[in-house]
Amino acid sequence: MTRAGKVYLIGAGPGDPDLLTLRAVRALRQSDLILIDHLINPEVLAHARPGVEIRSVGKRSGRHSLPQAEINRLLIEAARGGRVVARLKGGDPFVFGRGGEEAEALVAAGIAWEVVPGISAGIAATAYAGIPVLHRARASSVAFVSGHPGCDPGKVALEADTLVVFMCGSTIVRIARTLLARGRPRWMPVALICSGTTARQLVYTGALGELARLDSLDIPTPVIAVVGEVAALAAKLRWFGPPPLPLRAAPRREPARTAS
Repeated sequence: MTRAGKVYLIGAGPGDPDLLTLRAVRALRQSDLILIDHLINPEVLAHARPGVEIRSVGKRSGRHSLPQAEINRLLIEAARGGRVVARLKGGDPFVFGRGGEEAEALVAAGIAWEVVPGISAGIAATAYAGIPVLHRARASSVAFVSGHPGCDPGKVALEADTLVVFMCGSTIVRIARTLLARGRPRWMPVALICSGTTARQLVYTGALGELARLDSLDIPTPVIAVVGEVAALAAKLRWFGPPPLPLRAAPRREPARTAS
């Protein structure tokens, strides 16, 4: 008789391998197959069993190596074959990680599953940048929003003291203009956190109005943006990585050359 399979939807955290949870380590050690996303730090795979099959199915900057439906099919077929599968994702599976969609597919297929929460970049990358998303004197509310094209962070422009914008490397200037149009003041502090919690971490700080004027911004991904008074604390509370740089120092794309 084929043993019953199971799927673990595991959050690997934002990049620093030391932020992987003990529950995630135990689940990795039990797994026969590990399906990973692009942003996974390879060091976390040291906790997998020797010889385990590891397959990359992840995405980067909107480019998917496998459609989501195909990932769901792989999870279901492997579990039906009696395998224990780790679906390893950056951050937390249920925070912009499409873990909810995968969980629904597993439930519909009658597959045993479990979610292993991870530390989201929305709180970890900001903390490593010296930015508390909540602060008794500066922010009593926070909203986590997607920066993907087609999403509208401006819907909560005035409803939360702090906005944390995920996946916004190519859209943050447009988002800044939208926030200004929705009523956020031009002086509002902002911070862009690149590769947060890793040795490559860079932080750029300035004002929302300044960000809105930066055409052709070309900062390295992944990027988390923070909009709100707490972003002004990045320099004062820096404990990790180099000091914040001004927004004007952020790299720009070279202008397109016209044919002569």
